[in-house]
Amino acid sequence: MKLIIAIVNNDDSVKVISALTKEGFFSTKLSTTGGFLLAGNTTLLIGAEDDKVQRIKEIISGHSATREKNLPTSAALGRGLSPTDVNLKAKVKGATVFVLDVDSFEKL
Repeated sequence: MKLIIAIVNNDDSVKVISALTKEGFFSTKLSTTGGFLLAGNTTLLIGAEDDKVQRIKEIISGHSATREKNLPTSAALGRGLSPTDVNLKAKVKGATVFVLDVDSFEKL
C-alpha cells in the first residue's frame, strides 16, 4: 500500500480530482500555499495499492499543466512589490508527487 501526496496547482485541481474520481480513486483535499511562489496549491492525499500508483501519476500528469509564472526579483524582498519588481519568469510544473510506503491502513 502507498500514500501518494500530490501538490497540484489550484488551477488544475478540479480537473485532477474529477479524473481521479472518475477512475475510482478517492482523495483528501488540503488547501496549501507554496513557499517558493507563495501561491495557492491543492495538496491531495491518495491511498492506493502498489499496482495503481503508476496510473494515478499518469492521471495527475495528464491533467496538470506546466505554466509560466512571474516572480519578484530579489530587489523587492523586504520592501514590498511594485510592478517593476515582478519581471522574472519561471516555468512551473503542474504537480509535485511524493509516493510513500504505508505500514498500516484502517478505515474506522
